[in-house]
Amino acid sequence: MISYKFSINNPASQYIQIEMTFESNQDIEHIQLPSWRPGRYELGNFAKNVKNFKVFGEDRKPLCFNKITKDCWKIETDGNKKIHISYSYYAVDLNAGSTFLDKNQLYVNPVNCCVFIVGKELEKCEINLDIPNSYEIACGLKSANNILFAENFDQLADSPFICSASLQHDTYTANETIFHLWFQGQVIVDWEKIKTDFLKFTAKQIEKFSEFPVPEYHFFFQIVPVKAYHGVEHQTSTVILLGPSYDIFQGFYKELLGVSSHELYHTWNVKSIRPIEMFPYDFTKENYSKLGYLCEGVTTYMGDLFLLKSGVFSEKEYFLELNNQLQKHFDNFARFNYSVADSSFDTWLDGYISGAPNRKVSIYTEGCLLAFATDVFIMKNSKEKYNLDDLMKRLYFDFYLNGKGVSEKDYQEKVEQLANASFQGLLDDYFYGTNPFESLIVDAFEYLGLELVHKPSPKYSFAKLGFKSLPAGQNFIVKAIYPGSPAEMGDLMLEDEIIAVNSYLCNGELDKWLHHFDDEIKLLSVMRSGKLIEVCFPTAVRNFYLDYSVKKNENPNQHQKKAFERWIR
Repeated sequence: MISYKFSINNPASQYIQIEMTFESNQDIEHIQLPSWRPGRYELGNFAKNVKNFKVFGEDRKPLCFNKITKDCWKIETDGNKKIHISYSYYAVDLNAGSTFLDKNQLYVNPVNCCVFIVGKELEKCEINLDIPNSYEIACGLKSANNILFAENFDQLADSPFICSASLQHDTYTANETIFHLWFQGQVIVDWEKIKTDFLKFTAKQIEKFSEFPVPEYHFFFQIVPVKAYHGVEHQTSTVILLGPSYDIFQGFYKELLGVSSHELYHTWNVKSIRPIEMFPYDFTKENYSKLGYLCEGVTTYMGDLFLLKSGVFSEKEYFLELNNQLQKHFDNFARFNYSVADSSFDTWLDGYISGAPNRKVSIYTEGCLLAFATDVFIMKNSKEKYNLDDLMKRLYFDFYLNGKGVSEKDYQEKVEQLANASFQGLLDDYFYGTNPFESLIVDAFEYLGLELVHKPSPKYSFAKLGFKSLPAGQNFIVKAIYPGSPAEMGDLMLEDEIIAVNSYLCNGELDKWLHHFDDEIKLLSVMRSGKLIEVCFPTAVRNFYLDYSVKKNENPNQHQKKAFERWIR
């Protein structure tokens, strides 16, 4: 048994005191802190938060050790059979995948802060929590007397927990599985509303897979007073950070439903159905995979679709979510340069920041739209006998339950088995290639009796000049530029701060001033790297940024009606 102890001597310092004790029969042991966390496919550098790393033998005798990588320590046991390791972890970040400490809570993602012994990852683990008596513990692990029990390090690393005196808690049951709802932070919970809606989409997801992978499941909601939206999946739980507090069950409730359905679907897809490169996880380095279109793309698509299938979302509400994905797709010109498969591989490089303009695409957005196309591809070629639900169910039963990861070839073969048609062309052109797949999406829409609609953006700067900006006080910061647009031809640059139009200060009304000078030359006063310059736009007779949306055909034929009902039911 590998034992950890968590203490919080001074919450205001935001340092957690961690001790680990284990038995050793070797001269040398390697102690590793995870280099990344599943659900975020980039290196985490968690070791930057470790302070006062120390090693002791029996009778608390200090032992020699050396740090051999940024997050691995080599220990000389000197014949000691019991080894003690102690360190402090700085827990200052509050997000869905972090570890955080303050006077109100101890919130831990063990993958951030728990070291493990290389070669002993399969040994049982326990965490002893030295916390105030008033604290309640929310965790997916088995527990007793402030002790959490894990079968191995992988389970430990995948089991976040919250200790607090202010937790709000309730449960609902779907298909004989208990689902826990935990809220931490300032929020007035509408329990009847959330349990009614969560039961609907939970039951529908279980119905399509025939079973739930674990006996109990926990939703952990970290509610903050500022705008926030983030979720991270785990096998028996999910952590979801949302804000602002006052809007959770008002205008932001739709987002709560969306991220919750998405993360629940991950219980099957990613936590169970997993790329072969991550089966099992290697916490010491990058786990490269090109299957982001399966891991995140299918989950993004299915998470929203199940809200429609279960009746939680209306068709109008679902189409708004689909419209968002379409808009992101058309506004990202990297789709002509880099495939979704290559972008999946490169999440380890810069997958979660904007990065170089127009270099990569989103595995969430492109993967979502390709999942939709795959869904319709299977339906169409199987004469609507099968769809994407059947594909995912087969991956779950044929791979996860047989202790195997899924390869790119496995995914292709399962699609082709259900569709009874070759999937190679679509993979080559759209998943691994950069052929525009607008026609693919349009054809899929037509099959279901839907129509892709586009019109010029109502914002003058978007449509007429080809740039997007965000307000910064009374001024505007340029965030995107359409290739070949007047903005690009006029040498406007990203992060330029627009101050005035034709010598008139923006005063928070950039587009109104641009429209005011519609038939005139437009001269922008711009602050660039501390220097005030002027930018002049050439004239153009076309529109650039367009608004995209999907709508139902007014007069669908009988086959389209049938296909649409099959798709959403």
